Amino acid sequence: MSRFRLPRPAFHPADAGAVAEALPEWDLSALYASPDDPAIERDIETAANAAKDLAGRAKGQLEAILKAPNGAAAFAALIADYERLQDLLGRVMSYAGLLYSGDTTDPQRMKFYGDVQEKITAISSGLLFFELELNRIDDGLIEAGFADPALAHYRPWLTDIRLDKPYQLEDRVEELFHEKSITAYSAWNRLFDETIAGLRFPVDGEELAIEPTLHLLQEADPAKRKAAAEALGKVFGENIGIFARITNTLAKDKEISDRWRGFKDIADSRHLANRVEREVVDALVEAVRAAYPRLSHRYYQLKARWMGGETMPYWDRNAPLPGAVTRLVSWSEAKATVLDAYGRFSPRMADIARRFFDENWIDAPVRPGKSPGAFAHPTVPSAHPYVLLNYLGRTRDVMTLAHELGHGVHQVLAGRQGALMAPTPLTLAETASVFGEMLTFQSLLGSAATPAEKRTLLASKIEDMLNTVVRQIAFYSFERKVHAARREGELTADRINEAWLSVQGESLGPAITVGPGYETFWAYIPHFIHSPFYVYAYAFGDCLVNSLYAVFEKAEAGFQDKYFAMLEAGGTKHHTELLKPFGLDATDPAFWQMGLSVIERMIGELEVLDAEIARQG
Repeated sequence: MSRFRLPRPAFHPADAGAVAEALPEWDLSALYASPDDPAIERDIETAANAAKDLAGRAKGQLEAILKAPNGAAAFAALIADYERLQDLLGRVMSYAGLLYSGDTTDPQRMKFYGDVQEKITAISSGLLFFELELNRIDDGLIEAGFADPALAHYRPWLTDIRLDKPYQLEDRVEELFHEKSITAYSAWNRLFDETIAGLRFPVDGEELAIEPTLHLLQEADPAKRKAAAEALGKVFGENIGIFARITNTLAKDKEISDRWRGFKDIADSRHLANRVEREVVDALVEAVRAAYPRLSHRYYQLKARWMGGETMPYWDRNAPLPGAVTRLVSWSEAKATVLDAYGRFSPRMADIARRFFDENWIDAPVRPGKSPGAFAHPTVPSAHPYVLLNYLGRTRDVMTLAHELGHGVHQVLAGRQGALMAPTPLTLAETASVFGEMLTFQSLLGSAATPAEKRTLLASKIEDMLNTVVRQIAFYSFERKVHAARREGELTADRINEAWLSVQGESLGPAITVGPGYETFWAYIPHFIHSPFYVYAYAFGDCLVNSLYAVFEKAEAGFQDKYFAMLEAGGTKHHTELLKPFGLDATDPAFWQMGLSVIERMIGELEVLDAEIARQG
């Protein structure tokens, strides 16, 4: 038994209904038994030796090896060795990252994570030559090598790698960038995480961490929502200097990297990583921004009237509707709800998701220092994914569970592609998660007992979709403003605040009033720090799934088989290839209108339902 255990969840009154039963904590032993496990140092040493061996056999020799008799098979064997190394390095780093996310304020975990990161970075620096040298081999030579089945297996990965060729730097510069990452953007990422986790927000005489404070914005009591919002604004404001410093530094760090590599647009490196064309993303952004009046403006005007006025304060944006049918959902009910929804779509999907519960792949309790929000970490194909939640028992938490399990199912299925080809571009990585949410929502909606309960569920889903589509595109617009302005010089916190308020005002519309304090709410969004321009992937995924679900509703037998084939492909196919079997094309501007029309139609259904409830008195 490990002596290094996760602490038991801390009890908080707001959690009372949700933690009446024990919430699961993940078992990381599929990776390592504990930070003291001798296997960690042994695997690090094995990886270091294997990396040196690979470099000794292959560095400066890749083209010659490929040209030699039976060279394609030997070349494929080298790639297989490289892939095994990536899996081993990923296993160690995944364990350190997951352990750290369980309590980002624990000095032991902080040190362990930092030490592992340094060792893995040092080893992987010696492997940088491999992909860089691959991109110096003549295209025709590699294409000819694909006649060998062993090398043809890696065609998708080699094709992907060669997309980076125009932005590749000289080997020593790449090595310098890589080694300095732990004292550059990675260090600022850690500072952000530890700062956020360490903040405490005074609400009604209590000092709360960020997750339960944000949770209060969904409380039925308007006084609690206001108190939480004011506490968030106050504490963010008191610490805004450090958040502005982190943002400035990371934006400059990215600008330096982009300039050296030759990226023209501030988001081009993200588009390349996502294997999506800039024109496709621009079409998505334009479509969503043009739809603001029909979507967010329209819905929030409707909600403001429900809340008793023509406008409502920003802290009421995600508030429960007056008279909403709300209750806390136990963990066992949440589990049953999601598995049942998945099972109705496909028993195979439910069987994969059930393993997350049965084999302790989920960490659900709220704890001091734990990473806020939720995520599904794929770890490595030789192990399995893990899911982190902060479960508080609301319907939104059930939807979050469905979302992250969708990621988990996707990661399990894609894992068969191996360490090099399992990772999925972010734009497609959200497909299974949002689809899992939609399945769960439709199941809940179908079982709603009364029109009032149905209205509550429908409104909640619309708000989630607005948060996923409208809010994330507003986030993307905000990032573009900040990164563009940073290229002209350092930004004051006030300048960043102004950029935030401008995009929020445009996206939320006139029914939402933004008072003092809200200008600092950009400070806690982790995506801005960890993955610049990540956020449009959520809108991409949601609109894609809206279209995909519409196909499913009309589909004949066989949809599930095509769906699983899409997930199993991992990162081996472009989005055009993956969507073609469903008759969908993301390069067609009409595609985005189709996805947005689903949200618009749901708002219309809600208006009709609300009128019906009003007539019934």
